[in-house]
Formats: sequence, C-alpha cells, structure tokens
Amino acid sequence: MNGVLDLFSKTGFVNIELPSILMICIGIILITLAITKKWEPLLLIPIGFGVIVGNIPFEPGHMIGVYEPGSFLNFIYSGVKDGIFPPLIFLGLGAMTDFSSLLANPKLILLGAAAQVGIFITILGAIALGFTLPEAASIGIIGGADGPTTIFVSSNLAPHLVSAVAIAGYSYMALVPLIQPPIMKLLTTDKERRIKMKPLRQVSQREKIIFPIAGLIITCFLAPAAIPLLGCLFFGNILKECGVADRLANTARTSMIDIVTILLGFSVGASTQANMFLKWSSIQIFLLGACAFAIATACGILFAKLMNVFCKEKINPLIGSAGVSAVPMAARVSQMVGQKYDKSNYLLLHAMGPNVAGVIGSAIAAGILLAMVK
Repeated sequence: MNGVLDLFSKTGFVNIELPSILMICIGIILITLAITKKWEPLLLIPIGFGVIVGNIPFEPGHMIGVYEPGSFLNFIYSGVKDGIFPPLIFLGLGAMTDFSSLLANPKLILLGAAAQVGIFITILGAIALGFTLPEAASIGIIGGADGPTTIFVSSNLAPHLVSAVAIAGYSYMALVPLIQPPIMKLLTTDKERRIKMKPLRQVSQREKIIFPIAGLIITCFLAPAAIPLLGCLFFGNILKECGVADRLANTARTSMIDIVTILLGFSVGASTQANMFLKWSSIQIFLLGACAFAIATACGILFAKLMNVFCKEKINPLIGSAGVSAVPMAARVSQMVGQKYDKSNYLLLHAMGPNVAGVIGSAIAAGILLAMVK
C-alpha cells in the first residue's frame, strides 16, 4: 500500500498546478483553432500539442523535460536553440517559392522593405519597456511575420525568450486574416481599393535561374550574418528553377520541410513550461509582437500610397500589406479584401511580389540585427 501511495504521489493528478492547467488549456485552444478555423494547422497543431506535453507534471531527474539535458525533448529542442531548424525551413521555402511576381515588377520589392520598418520601431518600444537591446531585437523581429527568422534571431540573441517569441510569432502569422483587414480598410480609400493593376509580364526561365544566384550575392554581401537563412532560401530556389534537380527540390519542399516543421513546432510548444513561460515579460512580448505586426502592415500600405504619388502605373495599396513575410497568407488577404470591393479585381499575383520580398527583407533585417547587436 505504501508503494501504491508513493506511486500515486508522483502522478500528474497530484502534482498539477494552476499555471500548468492554464497552459494545457492554451494548447487545446491552439489545436481547436487550427482544426475548426484552419488557421495555420501545420504549425498550430504541433505547437498546441507540444504545449500540452510540456506542461504535464513530471518528477525531475528522469530526463523527461525539454530543459533536462539528455532528454528526448531536449535533443529535439537543440534544433531550435542552436539555430538548425530555421535555415532548413528556409531551404524548403525556397524550393516552394516562385519569384516570378517579384521579377515581373521589381519595384514591389520596396513594399517588402517598407514593411520591415515595424521591426525597428518595435525595438525602440521594447527598450522603453526595460528590455535589453538583444531582447528587444528578438522581440522586434516578430514584425517580420516570419516564424523561422524570429526563432533564428532570438536563439542567437536571447535564448531565454525563444519560446515566448516563437509562440507570439507563429500566433500572429495564423491571425493574419483577422489582424490585417481592419488596418487595410482604415488606411485606404474606397477608390484606392478598387485600383486595377496591369497583368504581369511573362518571366523567362533564364531570369528565374539567375535571380537566386544574384540575390544570394547581393543580399549576403549586404548582411553576411543572414547567410544561413538567405543561403538556404536561394539554394532551395535554384534547385526548383534549374530544371535538372527535381528530386532534390521535391524532397526539400515536401518530406524535409514537413519533418522539420513537425519537430520545430512540437519542441517549441514543449518549451512553454508554465514556470518558464507564464511571466509578465511574456505578456509584454505578445503585446509588442502585435504592435510590430500592425506597424509592419501599416508601413507597407502607406509606402504603396507614397509610391503612387510618383508612379504613372498606380499600385493598389492593399498589396502593401503583403510586405510582411507570412507567405502566402498575407497575399491571399490582399486578394480577399480587394474582391470585397470589386469582384473582377485580382490582386493575388501582384501581392505575391511584396510577399516574397518580405521573406527576403525579414532575413536581411535579421542579419543586420545580428551584426549590430551580437
């Protein structure tokens, strides 16, 4: 009987505490939203399930928890804290991305660059709230709306914030359809939302092959600290576009990125143990992340309006919101909002230009932050 009582005293039913119950509920909510609302299910389901796993009470010393060296979860989490998973995600992303929209209208890259302003404004806000410069940089990068980039920066500059920053970053990526439309409507007029853009020109295969090579050289010379991200992004893209490495491209954009996404999401979720995650700083990070995302969206829209002052061919400002690098969700939101005002207006291909530019822009911003801060 003493043995039975001793065993029962070590179960989660006895040792569960209110903070852990709260985190388990959050994990269940994430899974529910992913299934019922289809908000980034490939990310939120692994993260939500990881949150539940990471907050089940256990007895320390048995190599179970994500922060216990030698444990299974700790081994997987090393891919996050050591910055291994984000470049691999970028490799798969590059193998999936078609840069034709950007190449057909190169000036749209300015919208991707403008959206990154939200990163640097949020850094100032984080410093004002008492965060250190490395912590502020890790929080500000949430404005890029790029989960892998966010994890890459925070794992290098503020490893203790990785779980909070990653959860915030991926949450706002999933909430793009809720966050962006009100900002888009607030900053544009009815006439601007109805602007129709000319069909994009056909991009040659030669241009598609040259772009990842030229893009790699230009961007990495500008921000060498971003080589792991940009190198993998453009490497994956040339595998896709060269036409002679289909097996490698297919592996990068299917099996490999799926495996890495599962491991990254699950381990990030498991790292949100209540005693490590439920802090006032985590709430501040979520609030600052929302501000970063909103500012980035607004900057892309406002810069598109500014470009219309000087450009003969008008740009629909709605595509400016796609300058954040939530690919392709942000581009789809531009299309969705535009068609509410004119069902014959098709903005998706145009919005993909600033959208993929935002991926490159957020990686460059990450490299600049790493070079300046680290």
